[in-house]
Amino acid sequence: MSAVRHFAQPGEGKLTRLDGSTRRVILDLPDLMLVEFTFEKGGIGALHAHPHRQTSYVAAGVFEVTIDGVTETIAAGGAYIVPSGLVHGVKALEAGRLIDSFTPRRDDFL
Repeated sequence: MSAVRHFAQPGEGKLTRLDGSTRRVILDLPDLMLVEFTFEKGGIGALHAHPHRQTSYVAAGVFEVTIDGVTETIAAGGAYIVPSGLVHGVKALEAGRLIDSFTPRRDDFL
């Protein structure tokens, strides 16, 4: 059996409800994970750090993104990269969706 798990249909993949957002795993590979975050307006992804490299694509909405103490506003169609170990977080200035890739996978999301 392959180690690849691709969750292509609505309702598949582990869904976790967070404060002001939801997180759903949409692709799970040993060295790569794609995760969809859906935020309500005002939803916050608290400041945190992890050893994974993270690349985020703003699929919808407008977000205030803080990485290593620098804050920028990023709208739909924009993207940002969080190198391993840097403190980062987001705030949804309007309802929106982020598609995040993590290298390697986030076992804590499963």
